[in-house]
Amino acid sequence: MNIRTPLAHVRGLGTAKDGTHHWWIQRVTSIALVPLVLWFASSMLCYSRAEYRVFQHWLNNPINAGLMVAFLLTAFYHANLGMQVIYEDYVRPECAMYFALLLTQFLLFILGAISIISVLKVALA
Repeated sequence: MNIRTPLAHVRGLGTAKDGTHHWWIQRVTSIALVPLVLWFASSMLCYSRAEYRVFQHWLNNPINAGLMVAFLLTAFYHANLGMQVIYEDYVRPECAMYFALLLTQFLLFILGAISIISVLKVALA
């Protein structure tokens, strides 16, 4: 027999206010990634055998460079959101979950920054 009240059972488990926002943002980024991935895949197929100068000329176009940066930002942010959900659902104990979250966020931030800087370096060279 448990003499704890229902409120005592859920204390410390957090509120349900933030989950909906996280869910919506993940869906919005996935919808945004659909046309960006299609654009990226078709562009890379067209320029897969091109020389560096041809690709650089293509990336000098502000629309292409902007779409590439938008693709990278959206993809890395979407990956961060997805990994956060996985860690929160499946990683225990909590200290391991927080460590995995921080490590993943750090790595995704570094990789995203390197990718965007690389695109801008090629586009602006």
